[in-house]
Amino acid sequence: MAQVLLNRGIDTAEAGQQFLRPSLKLLHDPSLIPNLEKASQRIAQAVRDKEKIVVYGDYDVDGITAVSILWHALKTLGGDVHYYIPHRLEEGYGLNADAVAEICEGGAKLIITVDCGVTAIDPAKVAKARGVDLIITDHHEWREDHQTNEPVLPDVHSIVHPRLPGGEKPYPNPNLCGAGVAFKLAWGIGKAVVGANRVSDVYRAFLLDATALAALGTIADVVPLVGENRVIAAFGLSGLSASKLTGIRALIDSAQLTGKPLDAYHVGFRLGPRLNASGRMGHAKLAVEMLTDASPARAMEIATFLETQNHERQTIEKGILESAVQQAILLGCDRDDCRAVVLGGEGWHPGVIGIVASRIVERFHRPTVMIALNNGHGSGSARSISGFHLAHALEVCTEHLETHGGHEMAAGLKMQSANLIPFREAFCAHARELLTPEQLIPEITLEATATLGQLTLALVKDLQRLGPFGQGNPKPLICVPGVTLASPPRRVGKAGNHLQMLVRQGTATMQCILFNAADGLEKLEKGTVIDLAAQAQLNEYNGYVSVQLCIEDLRESGL
Repeated sequence: MAQVLLNRGIDTAEAGQQFLRPSLKLLHDPSLIPNLEKASQRIAQAVRDKEKIVVYGDYDVDGITAVSILWHALKTLGGDVHYYIPHRLEEGYGLNADAVAEICEGGAKLIITVDCGVTAIDPAKVAKARGVDLIITDHHEWREDHQTNEPVLPDVHSIVHPRLPGGEKPYPNPNLCGAGVAFKLAWGIGKAVVGANRVSDVYRAFLLDATALAALGTIADVVPLVGENRVIAAFGLSGLSASKLTGIRALIDSAQLTGKPLDAYHVGFRLGPRLNASGRMGHAKLAVEMLTDASPARAMEIATFLETQNHERQTIEKGILESAVQQAILLGCDRDDCRAVVLGGEGWHPGVIGIVASRIVERFHRPTVMIALNNGHGSGSARSISGFHLAHALEVCTEHLETHGGHEMAAGLKMQSANLIPFREAFCAHARELLTPEQLIPEITLEATATLGQLTLALVKDLQRLGPFGQGNPKPLICVPGVTLASPPRRVGKAGNHLQMLVRQGTATMQCILFNAADGLEKLEKGTVIDLAAQAQLNEYNGYVSVQLCIEDLRESGL
């Protein structure tokens, strides 16, 4: 345990206590975020004056939960609040001028963006020309002047962004996601409305419940789960199953998780994909409706529909992935001299290609751009590897693009189909300049070495206290060297793509599982001595709890 804590930069008793016992007292004062107080005062005025407020958000889990947080916050305070979510396929990512014009014509006096807007120069001009205040809250990269490297920002009432320069000192947590920023803004609005440093008791109860929404966005957006983000995730997860929000209860029920303790895995692989499915396969406003003003019956109806959409997404994703892998191999993306992958396909579903891009990165370990082509236009999603900043790379290739935005590890873009090949050449050339052959070799980081005898139930339960796990705080991966195969590996699972094996070391034996195992490993013979890189986890079967090793990689000892 001490070794794992040291690996995470925790080298004092106080830091260890804070890490193992996250406290809401560790949340930073929201006023430290640049422009948050100014924005809070304007929103508080709009609440008092009953001005029509529209919250405009992105269509992924982060945007959906961020919109929901501010909607509930302003409703709790008595504000006249509405929401707008762009259609992924028809409008694309971010704040768009037509939507801003429509919102202004609908009588809005204040527009608040969440999880988008920091690059929306022209849409901001539309709001300003109509005399409507626009407050942008975002966490993505802004544009920079190529000559001065100064930020190029929209001309709006205020921009609330945790990394924005200009404050007395940088905000301590530059890695807030959109929902995290919305949560901190909601906190600031509550203080501005009462004109004190403390919020009302009713509003404090809302903020505690809102940590569940903030946790969904924080975990799903794969921001580092350290510091303040860890506090938000930990408290949000603990309150998720007991949440009073109708939509969250319906979402959990549809995933058959009611009454079960929830962790980051359930958010990342069970709840998050259902919310994302609304934006990928249809319109994300359904998910926002479920999490905001839907009745219990309507919320359950939407949750059930999202379940259907998620199954449809999985089917489409599988087909696109097969096509993408074939195209990547034909383009030579598996060769050593390839530094990046840019793929395009007619008829690919624009809402699914981001997931497939992540799968291609897992397969080839190279920055990947997937572009869905349709009627002369291309809509793309990109995912990266460590050391390659996607937002900066797309800025280098901007002459081939219509729009682009994002951050270091994920981004989106639009282009003319005719520009696919020039863009591929420019993007891959940029990758060749920046990436070394060593960076293209996937690595696993081992936390410590251990024997089978050391991996007791007590130790594994202690290791679980290091959660919630995710980006920046991975599950501990332990090296267990010199174990002997007590039985030959056998294929398990519906598709037979997992390997199960029993290993022995001295008097200790342990069951192991290797998911999505490569072909050939089942030929390992009983008695072979191997080294394991594995996560120790609890396995419950028929009421009996034991330690099981989830193998990440293995090799014959001595190699």
